[in-house]
Amino acid sequence: MGFGLWTMRPANDVLKRLLARISLGTFLLLAISFSSVAETQKSVSQCQKPIYLTFDTGHMGVAPLIAEVLRKHRVPVTFFGANEKTQEGDGSLGLYWSAWWKERASEGHDFASHTFDHAYWRADIDSQNFKIRPSAGEQKDQNLLWRAEDYCANLKKASQRLEAMTGRASLPLFRAPGGKTSPALLKAASQCGYTHVGWSPAGFLGDELSSQTYSNEKLLRTSLQSIKTGDVLMAHLGIWSRQDPWAPAVLEPLIVGLKEKGFCFARLRQHPQYSKLLSAVP
Repeated sequence: MGFGLWTMRPANDVLKRLLARISLGTFLLLAISFSSVAETQKSVSQCQKPIYLTFDTGHMGVAPLIAEVLRKHRVPVTFFGANEKTQEGDGSLGLYWSAWWKERASEGHDFASHTFDHAYWRADIDSQNFKIRPSAGEQKDQNLLWRAEDYCANLKKASQRLEAMTGRASLPLFRAPGGKTSPALLKAASQCGYTHVGWSPAGFLGDELSSQTYSNEKLLRTSLQSIKTGDVLMAHLGIWSRQDPWAPAVLEPLIVGLKEKGFCFARLRQHPQYSKLLSAVP
């Protein structure tokens, strides 16, 4: 019995030292992580020229590259999600892409609805009924009559899907596909808890324009010349119609160039127009 106790004590001491080292390592990693977040928040709070970058879903072919650039330059964005057709896998809010969305949540990005079926408003019938044309889903490319409740249900379906994938509450915001709305549609959406977010004139980054007419070099030059403090910027996670993809050529030099001009990238939840509305969102 005595021999057994004697041999166990050194082992216990080794275990204690090992646990202490693991705990210290974990503490250091957490400290570095919190320090990085604090530095980012501090730099944003001190910036006098905030701008707000947002992305709508698309074919997702450039989504991994976009995520890498955002991570490299510590740029927070808001993603507006719809379940659009993708180059590989199922829809952009489908199972194939769920891990990608989860990782973006771990990096601190925000999420909001783009309507689940990427549903374009076409016209008002009256204040509670609308002509709608989805570009995704079972009723793709059909001209439909939706009640206000139908539109709200489609908004909520995207929000709920994003929440299920990311584990984070979606913002009570939405972006109508194509930015197409009417006062009646905006009122109907507001009655079910959604506020619309468009983009600034200079914030239209042009990634869905023809690359034959609007080269990447031209789009980059225009954006760097025209973006102003407070602008909401908008691009996509891939555009089918553009032959020369925008993101690989423009996104990183645009971020670097804007930072060199003294701009900082803030979150939509910090935008004066939305900060009060979003103050209670975790």
